[in-house]
Amino acid sequence: MTSPLPTAKTAAETSANAEVTGPAKTPGERPASRVRRHLPTSPWLFAAPGLLVVAVFILHPFVSTVVNSFTDRRTLIPGEFVGLANFRELLHDDMFWTGLRNSVLYMVGVVPALVLLPLLLALLVQKNIPGITFFRSAFYTPVVASIVVVGLIWVWMLDERGLVNSLLEAVGIGRVGFLSDQWLLLLSAMAVTVWKGLGYYMIIYLAALANVPRELHEAASVDGAGAVRRFFTVTVPAVRSTMVLVAALSSVAAFKVFSEVYLMAGPNGGPAGEDTTLVMLVQRTGTGLTGRVGYASAISVVVFVVTVALMLLVLRADRKEDA
Repeated sequence: MTSPLPTAKTAAETSANAEVTGPAKTPGERPASRVRRHLPTSPWLFAAPGLLVVAVFILHPFVSTVVNSFTDRRTLIPGEFVGLANFRELLHDDMFWTGLRNSVLYMVGVVPALVLLPLLLALLVQKNIPGITFFRSAFYTPVVASIVVVGLIWVWMLDERGLVNSLLEAVGIGRVGFLSDQWLLLLSAMAVTVWKGLGYYMIIYLAALANVPRELHEAASVDGAGAVRRFFTVTVPAVRSTMVLVAALSSVAAFKVFSEVYLMAGPNGGPAGEDTTLVMLVQRTGTGLTGRVGYASAISVVVFVVTVALMLLVLRADRKEDA
């Protein structure tokens, strides 16, 4: 049976309801009234927990450090405002210049290795050959390992009676003071930093190499370019922005080095404190019951300014190459 035709009253009611509710909505379309009900502060409510963490653990310590750098505050004494006295004292502090020298040398020795070696390593593990997953995991293992454990292992290996010296003595070279000589200790700490950072920056390069078109390598091969030439004419230009990023990250990390040198040189910074870095000096000066918090804060401000300057220099060099 067919349904009866709608009456005139039913049609009139349907027309009136359409005028009140507006035009019919297509399936899946959200009513405009629901969109207007969203509060303008809703995005800030979602971001509030993250902003609170940043404010408590980053902004507040940063502002406190800057304020303390202009005071003579100690661990148990609030201190008073002394202006630029702490910064003037830095200019005449031999240990500060020693720490600055070691931090700069550490950065100069570590950054080129962490820019180039992970790229070569990424090119090796990029190939899909049997067993390559094992090598990728092996190269990345030092990254997830604890720096304390890594440092202790290297101290055991480089000790006077350690594995490395035992092997050197066995082949007739003799024992080497890796942890007792000023410069060898610094070079040993650099080696640990490079060894631990290879896997981390390798992953960054692998992501960049995945975006390099294979056609570029094929075209270069057709033109007669060998592996070395393709590396400098195809690979390096394609990942240049990633190399700049790696250089910036490794520069800041190397200049602020602490754990490697502290574990291998000890809290005193090696023989006569000659291997002390700036961050180690901050830790040594600002801790303890008689710690000079104000003076340590001044050193921290100098470290911050230098790291920001390093970032700006790297970015400026990248822009000049783009131009």
